[in-house]
Amino acid sequence: QVHVVESGGGSVQARGSLRLSCTASVSTFSISAIYWYRQAAQGKKRELVADISSHNLTAYADSVKGRFTISRENAANTAYLQMNALKPEDTAVDYCCVVWRGIHYWGQGTQVTVSS
Repeated sequence: QVHVVESGGGSVQARGSLRLSCTASVSTFSISAIYWYRQAAQGKKRELVADISSHNLTAYADSVKGRFTISRENAANTAYLQMNALKPEDTAVDYCCVVWRGIHYWGQGTQVTVSS
């Protein structure tokens, strides 16, 4: 069993920045992939925002390219999502998902609210 905890969400004005953290209860050296998803509202589909592989290969949704950066710090069992130039449409609950031994583990989410 892996526990995943997100932090760093909050309220910010448009064009502001936030850095989300995702800390796992196992060494991230042993995690094959880390994903950040977001869900804009209850009942809406959860959207993949960014992911990073064990070899630090990254990928991003078109809506966040050039604004968001995903990274991982294995020594700290933590991954990050740096979010710059935030827009009101980035408002969502952001979730971290890690893949460990082939199983996906999710955190509880952290709220990001961007006001215009």
